[in-house]
Amino acid sequence: MTTTSAAAARSSFNVPGPRPLPLVGRALNMLRFGQDSIGYTRQLFQEYGNVVALCQGGGTRLYSPQPNCPATVFAYGPEMVRQVTMQHDVYHKFPLTGPLYRFQGTSERTKPLQHFLVGLFGVNEDHHLQQRKLMMPAFHRQRLETYAEDMIAITQDELEQMRSGQVYEISTWTRQITLRIATKSLFGEDIGTAGMSVGQTIQEALRLQGDLLLQLFPIDIPGLPWHRYLNLAAQYEAGMRALIKAKQQKGSTDPDVLSMLIQVRDEESGSRLSESELLGHVGVMFAAGHETSANALTWTLFLLSQHPQIISDLLDELDAVLHGNPPSLEKLLQLPLLERVIKESMRVLSPVPWNGRVTSKPTELGGYTLPAGTEVLVSIYHTHQMPDLYPNPTAFNPSRWETITPNAYEYNPFSAGPRLCIGAGFAMMEIKIILAMLLQRYRLQFVSHRPIDRTGAIVMSPKSGLPMSVHEQDRQFHQGVGGVRGNIREMVNLPQ
Repeated sequence: MTTTSAAAARSSFNVPGPRPLPLVGRALNMLRFGQDSIGYTRQLFQEYGNVVALCQGGGTRLYSPQPNCPATVFAYGPEMVRQVTMQHDVYHKFPLTGPLYRFQGTSERTKPLQHFLVGLFGVNEDHHLQQRKLMMPAFHRQRLETYAEDMIAITQDELEQMRSGQVYEISTWTRQITLRIATKSLFGEDIGTAGMSVGQTIQEALRLQGDLLLQLFPIDIPGLPWHRYLNLAAQYEAGMRALIKAKQQKGSTDPDVLSMLIQVRDEESGSRLSESELLGHVGVMFAAGHETSANALTWTLFLLSQHPQIISDLLDELDAVLHGNPPSLEKLLQLPLLERVIKESMRVLSPVPWNGRVTSKPTELGGYTLPAGTEVLVSIYHTHQMPDLYPNPTAFNPSRWETITPNAYEYNPFSAGPRLCIGAGFAMMEIKIILAMLLQRYRLQFVSHRPIDRTGAIVMSPKSGLPMSVHEQDRQFHQGVGGVRGNIREMVNLPQ
């Protein structure tokens, strides 16, 4: 798109939204979204409807790496979800690096950005479907059984290290255990040196992406965030190339995801995944896998700590079915309340609140014409909060799932359509196993040291952590109920 056509696209952009302020212009709108994406867009939706621009007249960029981005649009509701997720040729996905991806290849130092956190997010239409088909065997039921054994072993080890009476920062603990599981499942190593460093590298890179200095000054000078970010991308590439080379030389047929992806061939063409594709896929699965599961676990443990009757009923179910033992895949199917608790937790406090896309051609959404290149962020969270779909939506009420069967556009924590999360089954199994084993052994009690505020756009987590004290399972679930401060109270009904 030329400069002239980009300007024309912006001038014809008519999605309503707040006007840019004098002097600060559109920067303030983008800053407010970055500070509290859920709270700020709630205000916008209330004022302008379920399709709204970040700024009247466009001219903003949050997600798109495309050369020209006419505007940023937010939307929510089942019909908006359906249009965006099902029109695979219109709404394109881009890498987790977001706007930073456009710098890939501009220098020797930025070359790793060509595949850093790219994977399935960086391919579209037929290419995406072909790549996804190659990866699907890694998540078949037989593979899940192997992963389940690793999940149980790692969870058991983590629980053995917990000490009753101590206060833990639970969001840190859940990231640690899901990091170990991701490392073992993806690379076949339980916190091996290579795997652990990869996980830490990706976590640090994702954290840096939220740094305003990095966005404003992508200058490769020591001391600046961009320099640190490029160091992390290079560190990831070097570590992963070495791991891939070692597995290729070994001719590994191990049951981890990376070994499987190295060996897989397309049935029709016989082609394999290139090294660049392997680098992209594994990084994305690592980032998307353990970080989202960690946040789902964190929020579920928090909600259970504030709802003593629900956790009491859940422990009754776990005791009756598991008798203190880890769950097999067959036993997991006999735990309906556990399933409902997790589904309701992901509805009320969505671990991934947004689904970002970019229009590949002019299109229509909610009665408005969107120019090509418009970035569209569909709110999973606000869709899950619609009272027409979920009466009393701010109530944490797992029993509602006994009577409702929302479709994939009404409830979509793992997205929908051709881009339904390839690891959804893996994630649900992981969350169930960890919760089942943890809750049978320990009672986690909320400690009201600090406000519980939400943060994040790619994933939603507690801004200042979530302190909880660990006790042997004594069923004293009334302990630690109430006293919650922070803007989490805007999202869910909690006891005083």
